[in-house]
Amino acid sequence: MMAAYRTMDEMGDIAGKRVLVREDLNVPVADGRVTDDTRMRATLPTITELADRGAIVLILAHFGRPKGQIHPTMSLALLTRAYAGVLGREVRFIPDCQGEIAQSAVAGMNPGEIAILENTRFHAGEEKNDPALVAEMAALGDFYVNDAFSAAHRAHASTEGLARVLPAFAGRQMEAELAALEKALGNPEHPVAAVVGGAKVSTKLDVLRHLVAKVDHLIIGGGMANTFLAARGVDVGKSLCEHDLTGTAEEILDAADKANCTVHLPYDVVVATQFAPNPPTRTVNVHEVAADEMILDVGPAAVEALADVLKTCRTLVWNGPMGAFETPPFDTATVALARTAAALTKEGSLVSVAGGGDTVAALNHAGVAGDFTFVSTAGGAFLEWMEGKVLPGVAALSPR
Repeated sequence: MMAAYRTMDEMGDIAGKRVLVREDLNVPVADGRVTDDTRMRATLPTITELADRGAIVLILAHFGRPKGQIHPTMSLALLTRAYAGVLGREVRFIPDCQGEIAQSAVAGMNPGEIAILENTRFHAGEEKNDPALVAEMAALGDFYVNDAFSAAHRAHASTEGLARVLPAFAGRQMEAELAALEKALGNPEHPVAAVVGGAKVSTKLDVLRHLVAKVDHLIIGGGMANTFLAARGVDVGKSLCEHDLTGTAEEILDAADKANCTVHLPYDVVVATQFAPNPPTRTVNVHEVAADEMILDVGPAAVEALADVLKTCRTLVWNGPMGAFETPPFDTATVALARTAAALTKEGSLVSVAGGGDTVAALNHAGVAGDFTFVSTAGGAFLEWMEGKVLPGVAALSPR
C-alpha cells in the first residue's frame, strides 16, 4: 500500500493565499514552438481549480538540464505564452524562483492570478535539495502542492524539500496518478498481467524482480525477450541480446516459478537480416531463427495467445513495446496487443495502466492511449514505482 497523502480537498479556504505548485512543464520544443503539450494539459485541473478558489498560483517547474547555470534557451519564459494558450488564461512570468525579484513580483499579484516562476534548475541548490534554497522558495508561498509525479523520484528542493516546510498536498494529476497506480499494483484485482518490453534487460532488472512477486502473468517482449530466449537455450542469431545476463534471466524465471507467476515469451517471431523500414521478413518458430537474422517483433500466433491471456485478467500494467515499433512492420505485435487491451478496458473487464516514454508513443501510434484506464507520461518515476521503490516526492506528502 502507498503511504497516505493529503489532497487539495483538505486545503480549506485558500482565497488570497499563495500556493506554490510543482508541475512538469518539461515539454519538447522545436524552432521555438511546443511540439507536444500533453504535460501542459495535464496540469489544467489543478491550476484552474486553485485559481478559481482565489489562490495566487505560483508554478514551479524545470526545463531541460541547465545543471545549476542560467541558460536563456532553457528559460521558462519561452513556454509562458504557449502555456497561457493551453490554460486559456493570462499567465505571468517571474524571472526567478527565489529572492527579492520573485518576492516583489509575487507581492504584486492578486487572488486568482497565475504565474510561472523561472526554471528551478537554474539554481545549483535545486538538485542538491539545499535547505537554503528550500527556505527561499518557501518564503514565497503559504501552501505547497506537488502535481508532478514524473519528478517525484527526485529528492530536489522543489519536489521534496518544500513539502517538508510548508503544508503539503497532492495536486489533481498527482492524485489521479497515485490512485491509478494503487489500483494497478498496490491493491489490484487479480489476475494481474504485466507487459514489459524494451531493448535491454539491464534497464529493467529491478522491475522484473519486483513484478514476479506481484503479478500472475509476466509478458516479456522487445529486445529483452531475446535475452530470456537465449537463457532457455534458443539461438537468437544476430538479434539484440545481452548474453552476459542470461544467468540473471534464469534467476528471474526461477523466482517467477516460485511465486506462481507465469512468464510468457514469444514462440513465433518476425525476423529480418537488416533493421530498416519494410525489409524482407519471415515469421518463424523461435527455434528456426537463422544465424544472420534478427528477431524484431513477436509473431502473430504468440500475439493471439497473449490476447487470450489478457482476456482472463482483471488488471494490466504495461511498460515498453513488444517489438521495434518505430520501424514498420515491426509495430504489428505492439499495435495488436494494445488494441486488445484497449477493447477489454472499454468493455469494463480490464483495468489497464501504462507508462514510460516509449510506451506512451506506442499506444499513441496504435491509436488507443485514450482507451486505457490510465496512461502515465512519467518515465523514470513510473519505472521506479514498478521497481517497488519509495518515491521521495510522494513520501513527503504524507501527513506529519
